[in-house]
Amino acid sequence: MSVRLPFALTALAVGLLSATQASAEVDLTMYYPVSVGGALTGVIDELVEEFESEHPDISVDAIYAGNYDDTRVRAMSAIEAGDTPALSVMFSIDLFELIEQGAIVAFDDLVETDEERAWLDGFYPGLMDNGRLDGKTYGIPFQRSTIVLFWNKDAFEAAGLDPDTPPANWNEMAEMAATLREANGDQWGVMVPSTGYPYWMFQAFAYQNGHRLMNEAGTEVYFDDPAAVEALEYWVSLAEDGVMPSGTIEWGTLRQNFLEQSTAMMWHTTGNLSAVKSDADFDFGVAMLPAKTQRGSPTGGGNFYIFADTSDEEQRAAMTFIRWMTAPERAADWSIETGYMGVSPAAYDTETLQAYVKEFPPAAVARDQLEFGTAELATHEGGRIRRTLDNAVQAALTGQMTPEQALTQAQAEADRILRRYAR
Repeated sequence: MSVRLPFALTALAVGLLSATQASAEVDLTMYYPVSVGGALTGVIDELVEEFESEHPDISVDAIYAGNYDDTRVRAMSAIEAGDTPALSVMFSIDLFELIEQGAIVAFDDLVETDEERAWLDGFYPGLMDNGRLDGKTYGIPFQRSTIVLFWNKDAFEAAGLDPDTPPANWNEMAEMAATLREANGDQWGVMVPSTGYPYWMFQAFAYQNGHRLMNEAGTEVYFDDPAAVEALEYWVSLAEDGVMPSGTIEWGTLRQNFLEQSTAMMWHTTGNLSAVKSDADFDFGVAMLPAKTQRGSPTGGGNFYIFADTSDEEQRAAMTFIRWMTAPERAADWSIETGYMGVSPAAYDTETLQAYVKEFPPAAVARDQLEFGTAELATHEGGRIRRTLDNAVQAALTGQMTPEQALTQAQAEADRILRRYAR
């Protein structure tokens, strides 16, 4: 025999059920940077929608906050205003600042199971150098890259160069660039961007010359070392020798310059790979950066962070989302869609990425270059230190100072900034 509840009680029961369901849903706000080419916002939107369909108890509001610096500023402003987001993808090199301000939590303090611990240890070690400090993991690699060399195979062939053989060292790059420039006066031999992230490109030159720009503690930098000066002198010489435009070269438009065949070679993030593959109407190749005393590129890009001033439920939900986003199959799809690296060996073990790399070998170049990689420039007061080095690089490239003068001044400024962190 069924018993009918009075309407008021029925309404009350429905209301209580709705309230319980509403309270069970965790709403996450995520700040996300979009700083390179490709329809990344569309890719992220699709991933968020798929995640929410599989996890109806968690919603994710992705806020696209501009470039990496913009994203950090907006996230920190939200924290100061008492509107802390649950998570963000920000520069991997923001680590020192975020820890110093107590803004983020260590993932080691959130993992609860052996499976989660195995996940934490499953990423490429080279991508973890900018995410770990004092034995704890604060950043999970996601939108990660190395700098790679793109070259126009058609232009190489037209200039009498082997289209399948990119430069392996600095001398070869300068010589090939000169040959390309001579063969086609309307096309530059090579372009290296010097706005946006000049310090990143300079770090690559310095590391190829056997020099590391900072210590692991982030308390000292070595900008005026003779090897660093020599690296900047080489970069400047490319313009002086007429194979690269003089002055600064814009980060944001360089990919288009390459696609329009204004340059036969360019250094840029692997994050541009899928966009170049989609839009190039000529045959191109992708290679590791050329060597001086060694090969090498700093890693780059963004890590996932979870913010401290959030509830336990939000932190657990954020962990669930980050684990889902970095799962091998998803990391493989992300790499194919964008050109960024699959962040774990397991991603490259998937049938999806194995098949793609076999079909399109450039997709593995950035990953393979990790063998010769180094951590990106990261220090205390990182923004100020990077600005100091950026200014020095641009002063040398525009002829305002010699490389030695510019780097000597940058070293003195950096020493003043880092003095209070000296140990």
